[in-house]
Formats: sequence, structure tokens, C-alpha cells
Amino acid sequence: MKRKVAVLVDSLTRVFGDFVAVDHLSFEVWREEVFGFLGPNGAGKTTTIKMLAGLLLPSSGHGEVAGFDIMSETEAIKRNIGYMSQLFSLYADLTVEENIAFFSGLYGVAKARRGERRDWVLEMAGLTDQQKRLTGELSLGWKQRLALGCAVLHEPPILFLDEPTSGVDPISRRNFWDLIYALAGAGTTVFVTTHYMEEAEYCHRLALMNRGKLIALDTPAGLKELMGEPLLEVKTENGPRSVEVLQGLPSVVQAGMFGRTVHATVADAARARREIEASLRAAGLGLVGIEEIAPSLEDVFISLVEAAGGAPMG
Repeated sequence: MKRKVAVLVDSLTRVFGDFVAVDHLSFEVWREEVFGFLGPNGAGKTTTIKMLAGLLLPSSGHGEVAGFDIMSETEAIKRNIGYMSQLFSLYADLTVEENIAFFSGLYGVAKARRGERRDWVLEMAGLTDQQKRLTGELSLGWKQRLALGCAVLHEPPILFLDEPTSGVDPISRRNFWDLIYALAGAGTTVFVTTHYMEEAEYCHRLALMNRGKLIALDTPAGLKELMGEPLLEVKTENGPRSVEVLQGLPSVVQAGMFGRTVHATVADAARARREIEASLRAAGLGLVGIEEIAPSLEDVFISLVEAAGGAPMG
């Protein structure tokens, strides 16, 4: 059965002077999908979201959001999407219920339904007993949930989340993703950008951008299969110094710190293991252990970005 398309992007391009921020981007987002949008800083993610949300006109190309054209029907798009950025867009000097009332009016929620929608947001965000509290006094996790609730007061079919969990603690991030899944399960299409690779695992599919171009699009499992070279995890007494040694070896394609260990992408695992052991010994660096492992999404992310020219500078 053919999937229904919620977002269509066809050769979308945005130029600022001589700088090409988004370069002939094409992909589709399916209805009720949690679609992850990844890329290093400066890759073009936020520019793309702004074009899809009707906040920025493309230089060329075609796009549709909820069936509306991003060139000519931007006002219709704004009425049919929810949008939440890492800044949360809340008013700190208003109470929780005042923020909800303000956004209800802004999004055109019918007056007869505003009480029902207010109660839904308060319950969803866990703020039923905090509705008279100033929003600026809330913890970051509570602000995050309140902002999400305000973004979907008008029950839009598509929700755009631009780095929504930046700076939020891990437990609050996990709780937030439970809410995202609940929304998707109720029929909302969720388009989300994130820098957290563990969050990317929660998405149905992931698009990876670099330097304005789409360089990969697949499920999290599918993306991991794109990494063809073996990956070695190297545990040493001095990780940063070991990275320097490994980066100069012929058999090592790429090496970098991964937590307290070193991850090395290699051309041949057996040969690389011998070279690594000998080189670390010659450099006076103690080797605790070395083994071949399955790549994480972070490993894949780094490998694909490096293969596509590396992350933008600055």
C-alpha cells in the first residue's frame, strides 16, 4: 500500500547572497511518521524547516506541507502546522494558563473548545496544579512540555520540532519523547531535528544533511548498514594521545574519541589490529583492550559527514 505524503520536498534551494544554505534538497515525509532531520551545525536544517513552515521563501524548487504549496500558500501552512524551537516561544511573565489562552487565540482555537484544549495541555504537561504559576519559574523540562502543548493546541496534522530538547536533562528528554510518540500514535506527523544520537534512534526514518545537501535517508538500522568498513573500539590509558597515533596509520580510515574509548574505522580489521597494537606500544601507550564492534548512529553520522566533505567550518 502506498504511503500518504505529509511533506514533499523537490529540489528545494535557498541562497543567501553567494552562500547556498540548502542545495537542491529532495525527500518525502509520510503521514504519522516521526521523521528525524540530522546534520552538523550549518548543514541547512533550520533553513529547511523555516521554508517548510512558511517562514522563509525558497530561492527555487518545490515543496508541499499538508497539501499546501510552500511558495504560494504559506498562510494556510501556518494554520495547519505546529512549530516549536529550542527557545520554546513562551512568555515568561505570563502564567501557565495565560500562555495557553494566548496561544489558543493565536492559533484560532474555537472558543467552545478552548477549555477542553487547556485541560488537555495541563494534563499532558503535568501542570494541572501549576496553572497559576508564572511560566518563567518553571523548570526547563516543564517549560518544554508546556511549549509542546501550546504548539499543538489547534491539533495540527504536522508538527515541526527544531532542537526541542537542547539543554534539557536526560529524564526530561525521555519523557518528552514519550509525548512525541503519543502524538504520532494519535495521527500527527512529527518532523524533528536533534543533535542527540540516542534520540535519533527513536525516529522511524532519518535524513542526514551536510553542507546544504541530503547525504543519506533511511531507517536508523538502514543507516548503520551503510557503514561498510569495520569499526574497532580501542581502550587505552590515554585516549586523546592514542587518537593522534592512530590517525597516522595506513590501515586506519578515521579515528576519534567516543566517550572514554577510541573508535577507529579501518580498512581491514586484522591488519589494523596488528598496526594499532604495535604503534601504541612504540609510543609508550598502554593498550587495555581492542575489539571489533557494531557501529552506533554517532559513528555512522561522523563517517557519512566526513565522506561528504566534513562539517562546515564556523
